[in-house]
Amino acid sequence: MHIDGFRFDLATTLTRQSGDADIHSAFLDLVHQDPVLAPVKMIAEPWDTAGYTVGGFPARWSEWNGKYRDTVRDFWRGEEGTLSELALRITGSGDIYSSNRRRPAASINFITAHDGFTLADLTSYNEKHNEDNGEDNNDGESNNSSWNCGEEGPSQDPVVSRLRHRQRRNLLGTLLLSAGVPMILGGDEIGRSQAGNNNAYCQDDEVSWYDWSNIDKNLLAFTKTALALRRDNPALRPREYLRGPEGGRPQMLLYRADGQQMHEQDWGTRS
Repeated sequence: MHIDGFRFDLATTLTRQSGDADIHSAFLDLVHQDPVLAPVKMIAEPWDTAGYTVGGFPARWSEWNGKYRDTVRDFWRGEEGTLSELALRITGSGDIYSSNRRRPAASINFITAHDGFTLADLTSYNEKHNEDNGEDNNDGESNNSSWNCGEEGPSQDPVVSRLRHRQRRNLLGTLLLSAGVPMILGGDEIGRSQAGNNNAYCQDDEVSWYDWSNIDKNLLAFTKTALALRRDNPALRPREYLRGPEGGRPQMLLYRADGQQMHEQDWGTRS
């Protein structure tokens, strides 16, 4: 079927046997032993209604990194005290994954997903607007770490519009140049909006459809450029975390443009 892997919704639920999440659960053990599933990519949404267990899956698994999402959103909307954690997130979240010998690819980095605001709405709304869902706007996440850039909803103010476009490039650029695996919500690269609805699963209409007549071509061009930059520079896709001597702090490592670690002989070349 040419399937590269599977993403498990609320995957933590599958690891609970006696109530607590268990890395040695029967489900995870059986997956690792299955001749079909063992070789393919396995991606966990590492939370369920009872808790959040990012970093708690076995070495072969990757995980949606909600800490990456929250930190990058907070940094670009100007929350104080986020710079040090941002450094951890854009370098692959080694504080989450490196202690159990997992690699940066374990971190599935994302800013937006099918649940919640699109990227355009993340920069256009401070509040969710789910009135059309028929639940009196009580459904959907209320804490979105979003910023409307000065005006709620669509704006004709050129200052607000320029700021929103810059914020979208800031967010996408950070995502595509971070260590780990970037995940882009379909439509974010063309500025798709759901008019502030952050729970549009029940809307089979203009709210959830793609409007191909209203594409942000500048944002699309920016996204293509950032993707090409990531593709052409292996150093942006590290396979290992910085590791120091046993029990010590990580040492600084330098990499060539091809992504290989530099050695003494490389200092005399211009490659």
